[in-house]
Amino acid sequence: MDRRRQVVWGAVAIAFMLALGSLSAEGGFRRYARLKRDLRSLEDRNARLSADNARLKREVLRVRTEPAAIERAARESLGLVRSGEIVFNLEPQ
Repeated sequence: MDRRRQVVWGAVAIAFMLALGSLSAEGGFRRYARLKRDLRSLEDRNARLSADNARLKREVLRVRTEPAAIERAARESLGLVRSGEIVFNLEPQ
């Protein structure tokens, strides 16, 4: 029975050393944790980009179909004004 107990404790010690090696090695648990963190970050970025993409698609549809949206886009991006309008620029310089 004593020999069997020594084998079991030897196996436990080897398993413990392997677990410690996995925790401290770059290719082990630390790599897994870093990859998991990177995956979460990429999933968040993908969700934000998907939302932006959907918003831009709606805006393109509005610009193609609504005259008011075309005018708003021209005013915002090109700085256009109607004749007779006076523009007051209140931005700090």
